[in-house]
Amino acid sequence: MTTQPPPFQEIYDLGDLSRGGVDLRISASGEELVRIARWANVEKVESFSATMTLRKHAANSFSLDADLTADIVQGCVVTLEPVRSHVERQVHRALHLTAPIRHRGDASVALTELAGEDDVPEEIDSLDYDLAAPLLEELALAIDPYPRAPGVEFAAPAEAAEAAAKPESPFAVLKSLKNRG
Repeated sequence: MTTQPPPFQEIYDLGDLSRGGVDLRISASGEELVRIARWANVEKVESFSATMTLRKHAANSFSLDADLTADIVQGCVVTLEPVRSHVERQVHRALHLTAPIRHRGDASVALTELAGEDDVPEEIDSLDYDLAAPLLEELALAIDPYPRAPGVEFAAPAEAAEAAAKPESPFAVLKSLKNRG
């Protein structure tokens, strides 16, 4: 388990959130982009930003909706040339505070219309919530693990192609072992 701090954080106190909600815009810049690139194991992150809406449904129930955009540069797995990618993701998180609440309120968990049968709220233990964490998760999921430059195809070496074309029989292998010794 690693104890390194996240590459980018944006802490928001959900206790300050009213029922009307709030619209926010967050973005990383400078050294934060460098740390995100190192964390995501890509050559470069050119931009990372999101517009988000936070809503309070009950004293311990919140939701986050965000539109994430990022521009990243990776090395092509065949040629090592830089491959630029533009990431656009919609992020939704239902949040449920599990810590005791000082004042009594509606303690029910309100599911939004986006919640499906398998969707359960993310449990949080503090009103200080890192808005960047779900965005970083979505970025990690959006990164192509095998980026290729446009038009580049992988071609196996000729020797490997020939070896794969003619499978050697088990008896021929045994015969070659007998002839050696």
